[in-house]
Amino acid sequence: MSKTFPRRVFSGIQPSGNLTLGNYLGALRRFGEMQDAENEALFCVVDMHAITVWQDPAKLRSAIRELTAAFIACGIDPQRSILFNQSQVPAHAELGWILSCIARIGWLNRMTQFKDKAGKDREAASVGLYSYPTLMAADILAYHATHVPVGDDQKQHVELTRDIAAKFNHDYGIEFFPLPEPVIEGAATRVMSLRDGTKKMSKSDPSDMSRINLRDDADAIAQKIRKARTDPDPLPERYADLESRPEARNLVNIYAALADEEPDAVVASFAGRPFSEFKPALAELAVSHLAPITARIEELLADPAGIDRILGEGADRAAAIAEPILDRTREIVGFVNSRPAR
Repeated sequence: MSKTFPRRVFSGIQPSGNLTLGNYLGALRRFGEMQDAENEALFCVVDMHAITVWQDPAKLRSAIRELTAAFIACGIDPQRSILFNQSQVPAHAELGWILSCIARIGWLNRMTQFKDKAGKDREAASVGLYSYPTLMAADILAYHATHVPVGDDQKQHVELTRDIAAKFNHDYGIEFFPLPEPVIEGAATRVMSLRDGTKKMSKSDPSDMSRINLRDDADAIAQKIRKARTDPDPLPERYADLESRPEARNLVNIYAALADEEPDAVVASFAGRPFSEFKPALAELAVSHLAPITARIEELLADPAGIDRILGEGADRAAAIAEPILDRTREIVGFVNSRPAR
């Protein structure tokens, strides 16, 4: 594209409770680091995505507030960035419909996350679960976002967003939407289960021992790391030698991310030592890193009205960006806009 768009960061997380170390290392911590003079940043609690599977309303409201508290506890400043929940900005839903008319069924059929989440009974899955990548595209494009920090499991959806934006621009002969870039970086962008190093650490895993929750206390964190699955061999001299040892590699990656070191440096420090020595060091590091975050989350959750006020103010600021972009989108596709300018 020849048109230059101002740099703008957008990313979101579903509010489904039990935020994990994986959410922190793969997303939340990085979000805080992206707040600087070069980035206009929007961070979204994507509650509309959450209802692609049934949610208990009371638990959903609680999860929205918990995630908002976690955003702030992990470094998001609602004054420097825009922090809001998706459902309070109607532009997401309307643009999502327009973009669903641009996206092709064949593109959505290639989305691997739907296949994973729907499982064998795809016919029983909601239409929203199938088509939510188009809503994700709207989340991004409603703000003309240029950079989208995501875990590598979401890279395919950002690539779909690029395809949708490019097709819209081509179909209407106008360079209107940017082609956003996925931002994937860090040693632990994909944190794996403590019980199975081949599976992603998930807040929906039936086993609580598979993950470290951001609201776990020090004893729980230490116990989970102590019982994390490894293998009988000591740590090797080279990180590359962990290729066939997924559980061991996962713990090294977690240590590297928390310590802000390269995995090779971590392995060099512990080369030849058994996991009975490595795990206590990892537990101490994890507790020291997460304890202040846990305390701040609890402090924020004690004032739910304060959290709601932050979300409302953020939604107003987000809508001020999205509504002019949506109005121009309506004009481009041929809708009649007869309402007074907002």
